[in-house]
Amino acid sequence: MNYMGRAARMQRHHKRHKGQTAINLVSMIDMLTVLVFFLLVYSSEQVEVLPSSKDVQLPKSIADTHVHHAVVVIVTEHEVLVGGQSVGNVDQLLASDYPLIPGLKDELESEADGMVKLAGLSDEERIAALEVTIIADKELPYRLMRKVMATSTAARYGKLSLAVLQKPSDLALASVAKN
Repeated sequence: MNYMGRAARMQRHHKRHKGQTAINLVSMIDMLTVLVFFLLVYSSEQVEVLPSSKDVQLPKSIADTHVHHAVVVIVTEHEVLVGGQSVGNVDQLLASDYPLIPGLKDELESEADGMVKLAGLSDEERIAALEVTIIADKELPYRLMRKVMATSTAARYGKLSLAVLQKPSDLALASVAKN
């Protein structure tokens, strides 16, 4: 078949460039792989990472509630920390008969005042919104923990959470053992 003019030029052009129109899929596959890994890592449930300390061994629990954004109080064998700053010595606090920890109360109140989202709330709404997560060693005496919790409520925090390591429940263990 004879082509003339423009049709002939197009035919010659297609013969010269035949096979060069392939798309390079390698780079597209690489981008998709990175995107899939990103989504896998960041699309799981909201996970909040609590600060940890080598000095603290958390107790184990089968509780399945998740941690919310809160002020974190860490109680080690030697000191009580809020935001990485020491607010009290454990030995002195245990020796004291005073039911509250003054340094902890001051620090918790300043943390509460610093929360912008609580501005304009009534006292009752503000207390309900404030939350403290206590990370404490499982070997600490209960009277120290009672002082930390009493101080937190005295600082007008309405929710207290104790950090624990989640262990599988007995039902989950039984179902795994059957399989």
